[in-house]
Amino acid sequence: MLLLGVLPLMATAQEIPRAAHQYRAELTRVAHSTWGLDAPVAVFAAQIEQESGWNPEAVSRVGARGMAQFMPETARWWCEVNGLSAMACQPTTPAWALRALVGYDYWLYERVRAGSEFDRMWAALRAYNGGLGHWQLEAKNVFPAIDRRTVDGACGKARRSPRHCAENLRYPHRILLVLQPRYESWGRGVME
Repeated sequence: MLLLGVLPLMATAQEIPRAAHQYRAELTRVAHSTWGLDAPVAVFAAQIEQESGWNPEAVSRVGARGMAQFMPETARWWCEVNGLSAMACQPTTPAWALRALVGYDYWLYERVRAGSEFDRMWAALRAYNGGLGHWQLEAKNVFPAIDRRTVDGACGKARRSPRHCAENLRYPHRILLVLQPRYESWGRGVME
């Protein structure tokens, strides 16, 4: 029973999770050092919320770990690419997870092509979620068109099983259109 004048201790759907605030400064610093001062910090914050709800100890049903939800194989590869030792490769360490997510997003963003910044970020997020190779094959199937709607329409028509398309297409939609607006005060976002 709700007493008059006493509000329940629940966050509304539009609020930033409490856990996020302790990582804001570090995320902003990492984003600016990797992407430059115009980094899309709001996108990265929304992506972390989507991936783990800002929980450094999160483990998915398929074994992805930490705030950035890196699979063990991807984490090992990312550490090798960046010259990090096995001891330094710690997906459940918040600082590692923030650097890895921002760095991997940049690495993907540099490898996808799309008409607008929004479409390119959308493609990078799809690649983060479902693999760069899948996105590249789908884009190749519709070349020379590289806008996101055309490439999204090719989902499941290359190597990716069509049963994985719904999740892969929801991923950038939720980050860019649903969650990103919550983090507008944290820094620049990427708008359609």
